[in-house]
Amino acid sequence: MALPLPTSLSPSKVATFKDCALAFRFSAIDKLPEPPSVPAVKGTTVHRALELLLGEPAEQRTPERAAGCLATALEEMREAEEYVGLELSAEDAAAFERDAEAMVERYFQLEDPRRVRPVGLELMLEAELGSLLVRGIIDRLEEDDDGALVVTDYKTGRAPSVAQEQARLGGVHFYAFLCERTLGRRPSKVQLMYLGSQPQVITTTPSEQSIRGMEKKLGAIWSAVERACERDDFRPKQSALCNWCAFQRYCPAFGGDPDEAREVGLELRAQREAAAAVAVEVGSTAR
Repeated sequence: MALPLPTSLSPSKVATFKDCALAFRFSAIDKLPEPPSVPAVKGTTVHRALELLLGEPAEQRTPERAAGCLATALEEMREAEEYVGLELSAEDAAAFERDAEAMVERYFQLEDPRRVRPVGLELMLEAELGSLLVRGIIDRLEEDDDGALVVTDYKTGRAPSVAQEQARLGGVHFYAFLCERTLGRRPSKVQLMYLGSQPQVITTTPSEQSIRGMEKKLGAIWSAVERACERDDFRPKQSALCNWCAFQRYCPAFGGDPDEAREVGLELRAQREAAAAVAVEVGSTAR
């Protein structure tokens, strides 16, 4: 039985499909939820703090103001479902905050935010590529001193080794492609800003060749997704990433049954549709 196509591709979905086609199916087609993780929630918190900081007037982007922005981000996050779902002890919550504080402090080792000229923060861009809708959220889009666009992607994990750099940079060309398609301007530079224990910035310059290469890559991946959906043929790919996979219980490599995932996905879809219908009804009644 053919499976429904996902509605779009994003950098994270592309990476998931390359890492494991079956995990892609569970996430993008069955739409199974993934439990929150401390690194992911911490990353969201730091991203929010930097978004708030760069939204301030340039002269006010000081370390002291950054601490206040982080306090606001932490306050917001404590009410969020993903943070509550971590069920952190008081000790773990304190460690979470210390780590976030350290990342924001390291940010100032990498650049002076007073010199940044943002034109978009947490900016969602979408573009069509044939029948495919590609979308991505750019952490920061700015103009340099010459008026050229620069894309910055914050990373709160460990910086890659020299051997891994090019693989990591491959993903940021996705954002350069989106800028060219939606804004009509190719960024002069895209950079990964690592805020972990060894802070560093890795940069690359998009070119006509890299943009066209990204178009071909996205087209090839989408064709592979279409074939897999048509044949219902998403196969697991075992690797070290399996140790952190949230879908092990459904994976045949671990004795699971993918059909169970499909049933769970259908149940969750029905629940979402029912909740949406109730919300519409309540809204109509209120008017």
